[in-house]
Amino acid sequence: MFRLWAKVMKENHMIKDMVVCNDSPDMRRTQKIFAAIDEICHAYDLSKPIWLEATINDFKRHNKTRFTQDNFIDRVDFDYLEIHVIEED
Repeated sequence: MFRLWAKVMKENHMIKDMVVCNDSPDMRRTQKIFAAIDEICHAYDLSKPIWLEATINDFKRHNKTRFTQDNFIDRVDFDYLEIHVIEED
């Protein structure tokens, strides 16, 4: 089972969160991550974030990262969206 936790933070408060589960054996880890982000963005009506070099490095190092306004083309009304892999196969 693959699970990714997404938290929307504003002024040091979590205003939304969700956990996306994926138990598809046919998908690689990267595909599961992108599918989860697609589901999160659809649920929260967000454009897909852009993976900047710092974002990629944080995710590789810690299995979590934050998407701030710099990662979105559209204006967002929160400080950041944090994703964190909480369980992997």
